[in-house]
Amino acid sequence: MILARPLRTTAVPALLTVSALVALTACGTSGADSAAGGSKATVTVRIPDPGNSGVLALGKKDGSLDKALAKAGAKVRWTGSAGPFAPAAQAMNADQLDIATGSITSGITSLAQRPGFKFFTAVDPDAAGEGILVRNGSDIGSVADLVGKKVAVNQGGTGEYLLLKALAKAGIPAGKVTRVYLRPDQTAAVFNAGKVDAWAVWATYAVAEIGSGKAHFVADGAAIGSDNYSLNAVRTEFAEQHPKVVRALYQYLHEASAREKQNPAAYLNVFTDVGPTAVTGKAKEVQTAFTAQGGTVDPIGPEDIERFEDVAAFYAGQHVTKDRVDVAAHLIDAGKLT
Repeated sequence: MILARPLRTTAVPALLTVSALVALTACGTSGADSAAGGSKATVTVRIPDPGNSGVLALGKKDGSLDKALAKAGAKVRWTGSAGPFAPAAQAMNADQLDIATGSITSGITSLAQRPGFKFFTAVDPDAAGEGILVRNGSDIGSVADLVGKKVAVNQGGTGEYLLLKALAKAGIPAGKVTRVYLRPDQTAAVFNAGKVDAWAVWATYAVAEIGSGKAHFVADGAAIGSDNYSLNAVRTEFAEQHPKVVRALYQYLHEASAREKQNPAAYLNVFTDVGPTAVTGKAKEVQTAFTAQGGTVDPIGPEDIERFEDVAAFYAGQHVTKDRVDVAAHLIDAGKLT
């Protein structure tokens, strides 16, 4: 099980919520920084469209995010759609995106490339909402039963990490399980057709499967001992040029994430309760339970950095990355954003 988390050593507010997923965005550049008095051009913050759920979705609908940013002389440009962190990292490198959300695992593999971003917030690992998913009725009753099986994972990201971490904890060599590399948005059909035996996955995709009543976790994040934080990244140049804007986002979304945890249902189906983006029935119950048990967005503290470095060492030891990535070199002290 994951050890209880010590109290954080800093208390400044933080940025995005765990529900806010990121995307590759359209081209565009940020405006010059602005004081609250508006003596300079308004700063444009490029953030992926939040879709139908989460803090950003509600902030978009009720206008409260616009009001918070206006005080810092900024406004949002909603771009793109939800997607993996790897293309979002590339978009930040290309000056096409300012803010992104991803896991520490996908973050490390992106940092191993050419990073033009830094991390500045952390959401605790999702003990309940991620894990190794199997179909109901499967003969897989424990991690040990994965030997000789095929498990779907997203390469270099959360799925691969969860599987490798689970196997390592159980003392099972990674080579005894076949990793099937698939994009998460393409995996459900393969999983439900029985072409893979299990799926290492997180809440974004697990909720629908568990909510259908046809699948369950054979081991969740707590059982695996996952250190898979959700992190928020900012384009390095944007953070350097517009720290007050980052701080304004930071304050707003930290407080909103705490409200979301207290009342998760209010942040679901923000724009519509029908159609493919709606969460309904049992899946809605599953999602609200996961959110209520999850963390809020907070500053990155020393205890977080230690666990980030553990993940980086684990990835290097498992040959997911060629060398151990120095995560600490790519972090921002949120308390110094003024």
